[in-house]
Amino acid sequence: MKVKQAIDRFLEYCDIDKNLSARTIKMYANYLNHFYSWLESNNQQDLEVDQITEETIRKFKLYLSSEYSHPYKGRLSRRTQNFYIIAIRALFRFLTKKKFKIVLSPDQIELGKTGDRQIKFLSADDLKKLFSAVNVKTKVGLRDRTILEVLFSTGLRVSELVSLDRSDVNIKSGEFSVMGKGSKVRVVFLSERAKSWLNRYLLSRQDDLKPLFIRYSGPKRKNVKKDDGRLSVRQIERMVEKYRLKAGITVKVTPHILRHSFATDLLTHGADLRSVQEMLGHKNIATTQIYTHITNPRLKEVHQQFHSGNKESQEESD
Repeated sequence: MKVKQAIDRFLEYCDIDKNLSARTIKMYANYLNHFYSWLESNNQQDLEVDQITEETIRKFKLYLSSEYSHPYKGRLSRRTQNFYIIAIRALFRFLTKKKFKIVLSPDQIELGKTGDRQIKFLSADDLKKLFSAVNVKTKVGLRDRTILEVLFSTGLRVSELVSLDRSDVNIKSGEFSVMGKGSKVRVVFLSERAKSWLNRYLLSRQDDLKPLFIRYSGPKRKNVKKDDGRLSVRQIERMVEKYRLKAGITVKVTPHILRHSFATDLLTHGADLRSVQEMLGHKNIATTQIYTHITNPRLKEVHQQFHSGNKESQEESD
């Protein structure tokens, strides 16, 4: 079986047999088609799956590490590189399970080692600067400020935000359901401030389009459908970057950093880890625990109270 055929069969399996979400299948397709494009660039597009060796995977990993640069995001982090390799492992696990010839064992496809994940989030001052950088006297600015407030209030992934329709959100109750990764439904909440901005934004709308957030530029259609005008993930990312520059914030800001800021804000103000896990839609508590080492003020208190160096310094001053 050719590699391209194997990829197509695997994606069909993910859809029909495993019933994975469309987003997960799209991610697998993206990573595996990238692998196939790399094979094509090396004149190996006609390889059979049983001709893929550890050396083939090693060369692909080297390409991801030292040659490839994403058109928007630049060089890939080690963690992102591993996503490509995870997809290839899933493909070969499928081939092994279905007994398509004797192929490379997925256990032989090793992931690169990564350090502890570094969580970036905005301080309260930077959040204030970001929000204040928006000119809310324009309809675009009013929409953008509302988007920023909703992202920070709910911890939504940007893909979840752009898929929202007006009918999905209950401003009065301040809570609504979203479907996240793995088709898992969770409840998210609007702060009083987010409710105020969202209500103000929707009152300013003079259309009957379905999407909660719509674009105000781009090609105009004569026959407008109610689902037209929906913002894309990329448009939200560019919007956040625009206000980051305008606010003079030196660190890179993405919609996902607002999600990190949401979780950090809750934990630093006393929320328990399990509750934050639910609000983020994390399947495992271990995923949420990445925040604890930066949000536990109790650790500093313990150090100040019990470390001998603090006591010695106080005695010297006395």
